[in-house]
Amino acid sequence: MTTTTGTREPTLTVDELAARAGVTVRTIRFYSTKGLLPPPVIGPRRVGHYGPEHLSRLALIEELQHHGMTLAAIERYLEQLPPDLSAHDLAIHRALVASWAPDTAEDATRAELERRAGGPLSDVDIDRLAAMNVLERGEHPDTFRVDPGLLALGVQLLGVPIAHETILAARTILLEHTRSAARELTHLFRDEVWSPYRERESDPEHVEAMKSLSAHMQPMVLQALVTAFQRSLKEELRAAFVDEG
Repeated sequence: MTTTTGTREPTLTVDELAARAGVTVRTIRFYSTKGLLPPPVIGPRRVGHYGPEHLSRLALIEELQHHGMTLAAIERYLEQLPPDLSAHDLAIHRALVASWAPDTAEDATRAELERRAGGPLSDVDIDRLAAMNVLERGEHPDTFRVDPGLLALGVQLLGVPIAHETILAARTILLEHTRSAARELTHLFRDEVWSPYRERESDPEHVEAMKSLSAHMQPMVLQALVTAFQRSLKEELRAAFVDEG
């Protein structure tokens, strides 16, 4: 049964967390023993309760595994993240990491979609998620093609008290600038690292090793981009409010 804490954030039992995350209870306990998940809050009858941060961290772990990272590498990656990251921050990390991966959309019925979202979704909610490219409607009324890497973030945006048009405008700005950054970083890596390496090395094994290195660099680059963006956004917001004050 789902309960709520004093901060009105839901807390989940291990079974509910597993259902929401799309993993098994055994997986959750395994990640916990490896230190990848913080311990649950122990409630009455010594029942462990998990919050949205656990759900977002599970999603991030799964996404990093899809990129071929070992558990040891994932542990090092998570250790580099600020300890006070919110569920929303972790969802952003997961969405950005997912953007490097090939298409990972999954088919889902409305019941499965609502289970993953953690509650019922109205037709208006579905329309907003579709506008954010979180999902696409299927051939049948209650079937969808869902991007699991964006679902948690999209559901959180449903509760943001700003106009839907503003959210879409913000998304357009982010896409424009992140694509520009990705293009410039790709050109930099190609011109300064990849091309000189290929000129020096003809051994196919060495070339494959470089390709593998570039793949493992992607999460680190993403973390740097997120950190830089968060700092820049704080500075811009602080300056804007000071100017208005």
